[in-house]
Amino acid sequence: MNNKLIYMDHAATTAMKPEVLEAMMPYFTLIYGNPSRIYRLGRKNKQAVEDARQQIATALGAEAKEIFITGSGTEADNWAIKGVAYANQKKGNHIITTSIEHHAVLHTVEYLAKNGFTVTYLPVDGDGLISLDDLEKAITDQTILITVMFANNEIGTIQPIREIGAIAKKHGVYFHTDAVQAVGNVPIDVNDLHIDLLSLSGHKFEGPKGIGALYVRKGVKLQNFVMGGGQERGKRAGTENVASIVGLAKALAMATQNISVHTTKIQAMRDAMMAEIEQKIPYIKLNGHRTMRLCNNVNYSFQYIEGESLLLMLDMQGIAASSGSACTSGSLDPSHVLLAIGLPHEIAHGSLRLTLGEDNSMEDVTVVVDKLKTIVARLREMSPLYEEIKNV
Repeated sequence: MNNKLIYMDHAATTAMKPEVLEAMMPYFTLIYGNPSRIYRLGRKNKQAVEDARQQIATALGAEAKEIFITGSGTEADNWAIKGVAYANQKKGNHIITTSIEHHAVLHTVEYLAKNGFTVTYLPVDGDGLISLDDLEKAITDQTILITVMFANNEIGTIQPIREIGAIAKKHGVYFHTDAVQAVGNVPIDVNDLHIDLLSLSGHKFEGPKGIGALYVRKGVKLQNFVMGGGQERGKRAGTENVASIVGLAKALAMATQNISVHTTKIQAMRDAMMAEIEQKIPYIKLNGHRTMRLCNNVNYSFQYIEGESLLLMLDMQGIAASSGSACTSGSLDPSHVLLAIGLPHEIAHGSLRLTLGEDNSMEDVTVVVDKLKTIVARLREMSPLYEEIKNV
């Protein structure tokens, strides 16, 4: 077993940057006041929260009063979708989404479908892209919300967000995007992209876990999410997690200030890895769009093997990878995303997602591909189906 860990599951979570932890530390021990108190210790924390809110807004091209703190990206998705649905029932009850959303979105719209709302699920093509014509045709006079993820967490495909936002705006429909995977990997300006609501999560861009944010464009009708005190302008009650809010803002600022440098470095490794895999390993299929994809995402299906066995053998070699979403890693069912892009069950089961980060290097890429080639060959030697192919 290899003792050196090569971490290639950055879509699942990331290590917190030392600068982020340093920014957070005083709020655990020294500046610990409740932001709702008017004495000095409370006011310091209140100011820290508002400074962080402004940092988050600046990173997205938004205004500070349009940023609401949440406990996660999942919470932000839930709030955006349920909040718009229940606040706008008098206008309509129709929601449009896609067949490849994260379960934070899919399970939320499924809940609403059982409670008086109707949902249209847009299909995707073999690359994971929706059709803009399909989207426009799906809009009715009852449509109140379009929710389409910015970039898919499994296959990395980036949707035509600006065009989707323009269609929503033309028809007077709110547009929400789950941007959990995109923030920090794609430049985002909510006004330029016509986004009305956007979800993000701190631990995806080297910030703390258990903290996220929801951007809500000024004027969007949104039901309150948690009742209680007056925090988050009365929309989400509960004493603020000041240290994590500060950490979220610091991580987001660092991720977006040098985003072109980050994406250039990561994309070079991604492209090198894809080229090496395609050169060295036969009987594979790239999942997701070849160019309209996240800079850090590599996802292939390997025929004649099981993805679970592949992951376990990579782990024995000190390589952390995944077969898809971390939220469904315990499931034996094939990924709903891979089935939606047309993969048959047996090929979907043999899929591998490698997601790169700042801590990876070109040397890591070469090591991982070489190990992967050996493991795939070993697993295929145990496959009766592969034996048949070899003998044809």
